[in-house]
Amino acid sequence: MIETGVVNGRFQVLHLKHMEYILAAKMRCRKLYIGLTNPDGRMTGDSVNDQNRSTKAANPLTYFERYEMIKGAMQEFKVPEQEYDILPFPINFPEYIANYMPEDATYFMGLSDAWDEEKYKILRSLKLDVEVLWRREEKDRGVSASWVRSCIAMDEEWAHLVPKSVYKYLTETHLVDRIKHLEKIRIEEKMVL
Repeated sequence: MIETGVVNGRFQVLHLKHMEYILAAKMRCRKLYIGLTNPDGRMTGDSVNDQNRSTKAANPLTYFERYEMIKGAMQEFKVPEQEYDILPFPINFPEYIANYMPEDATYFMGLSDAWDEEKYKILRSLKLDVEVLWRREEKDRGVSASWVRSCIAMDEEWAHLVPKSVYKYLTETHLVDRIKHLEKIRIEEKMVL
C-alpha cells in the first residue's frame, strides 16, 4: 500500500461509478486526496472539444456543495475522515495543481473517453506518477453524471444511481430544483439550435 493517492473529477452529481473510482484508489493508499475540478467559475473550460462539460447545467453544484456531498458519501462508505481530504484540483490550469496536491502522490485515473485521455497526458506532462486503474470503452462506462442530472430533470427514478447520502443531501437541500431548472434550460436551448 502506498502512502498518498489522488483522484480527480467534477462529481456533478456524485454517483456510484464515481464511488467505485474513489474507493478503488482508496484501497491502494493510506491517505487519499479527492480533487474537485472546475472548483469555481473562473477555473472551468475543458480543453477537449466538448462545450457541454463547461456549461452551467453541467456544473450545477458549487465547490462547497460537492465537498459536502462527497464527505457524506465517504462517511456512508465508512472511510475514516483522517484517511481522505477534499481539495480543489485546477486541471484547466495544470501549473497550479502542485499548489493544492502533493507532487509525490500517485495520481489514480480511470480512462474511458477523450477528456480522460487528455487529463492523463496533462498529469504525465507534469511528471506526476499516474496509475491507470482501468481502461473502459465509453459505451461500457456505466452511469454518468449527465445521465443522473437528466433523470432528475425529467422526474425519472435516479436514487439507485447515487449513494443514499447523495440522494438525501440533494433532496433535503432542494438542490434537485436547481439541477432541474438548469437542465431544462439546457434542453430548451439545444432545441432552439
